[in-house]
Amino acid sequence: MKPNQARTSAERASEQDSLPDKAFFGAFLTALIVIAFMAGAILTVAGISPGPQIARAYQGGKALHDKLTAYQDVYMSDLWHPARGPDQGVTVHDPARVQDGVTLYTSGHEAAAYLIAMDGAVLHEWRRPFSTVWNESAQVRRPQADSHVYFRKAMVYPNGDLLAVYEGVGDTPYGYGLVKLDRDSEVMWTYWGRTHHDIDIGPDGRIYALTHDLVDEPLQGFENLASPRLDDFLVVLSPEGEELRKISLIHRVAASEYLHLLHTVSAYAIADPLHANTVKLITEEAAASFAFGEAGQILLSFRELGAIGVLDLESEELVWATRGPWLGQHDPDILPNGNVLLFDNYGNYKKPEGPSRVIEFDPLTMAIVWQYAGTAEWPFESAIRSSQQRLANGNTLITESSGGRVLEVTQDGDIAWQLVNPVRGGEQNDRIPIICWAQRLDPRHLDPALVSRGPPEQHAMGSIAAR
Repeated sequence: MKPNQARTSAERASEQDSLPDKAFFGAFLTALIVIAFMAGAILTVAGISPGPQIARAYQGGKALHDKLTAYQDVYMSDLWHPARGPDQGVTVHDPARVQDGVTLYTSGHEAAAYLIAMDGAVLHEWRRPFSTVWNESAQVRRPQADSHVYFRKAMVYPNGDLLAVYEGVGDTPYGYGLVKLDRDSEVMWTYWGRTHHDIDIGPDGRIYALTHDLVDEPLQGFENLASPRLDDFLVVLSPEGEELRKISLIHRVAASEYLHLLHTVSAYAIADPLHANTVKLITEEAAASFAFGEAGQILLSFRELGAIGVLDLESEELVWATRGPWLGQHDPDILPNGNVLLFDNYGNYKKPEGPSRVIEFDPLTMAIVWQYAGTAEWPFESAIRSSQQRLANGNTLITESSGGRVLEVTQDGDIAWQLVNPVRGGEQNDRIPIICWAQRLDPRHLDPALVSRGPPEQHAMGSIAAR
């Protein structure tokens, strides 16, 4: 044996003597790690530094992990769901009972909006991938891939310009910004506040939008809420997209007589305690019969509070709020009779029709005066998103987002018109993208060139599915 390979009995004895020391040192390190973990947990729960910093690091790491893993396959995100059947395009059209017009809608499979005729023919479309708009001035530092970014809502101007809200699935915050496009989908301006869910346009061209941001500041008196948390804001923009006002909605709730609503936030929502999902300017027509709001005030919906309310812009005061027989609601509308129409995502417990319904209620008595809750043949279920619109003929246009369909129902609950998203995806081509939002429009209020039919091959419903 070579000299450098030889091991003396003294060396072997020394090595054996060191084994207990190594074991002790390993146990000591393990104990330190356990103590540090327990101390971090205690400090985090107690809110004592560096507990909040630990919590923020954990939340940030978890959000990044989810972004990089759980949402890699967009077909497994909440933008896509199993298709309920083979139907595609317009599957029901009863000319004698529908409200004639054109329909504008957005789909979860891309950042695009489609204007279609009653037979489903595409009259016009707008398309602007987020990657072609984004720049380093945006608040979104690392946007999701275009496959994960879509138009949550879009509104068309009479001349064909389009205002659209970008959202990115699998991101926090998920609000990505606002864009105004011309009829050829060229960018006119962008607003880089983290807009989400909803927008409205006033008669003077001002734009009302919701934004959200991660806020680190604890809310005094509401220690039940997380910090950091996702806070919502109402922003007012000029017609050119310049921010004129920004109002913290959680502070308006906390300063109102309805502050108790914040004490009832569910444990799963303490990091997103309001989840505002509706912003609508109360018009002169709506205010004429609505007992709880005036023209120029803003109708809001707070999903996690289970409440809708009215904000006065001049005083920045929440002047009215109420809860009702709904759960996870979206898109309240003030009707000409003073009632409120909204999408109730979870409040229907009468199966087998499904958990969702659209209800019209009297805000004076809170009595439900009309509802649509689906049928056994077409179950009605949309866990998130969705909207509705009362039409001039008394029918109701409903966007059932998770089902990927838009339906027009009569007062008797019959389906007079139905659109099923023609797009399919996934490995088996059996998944359907959500329809985020839809609106029936009177073509007389739009540029005739926008609603005229071109060559059939350019305006077939199937052309959407082919992309």
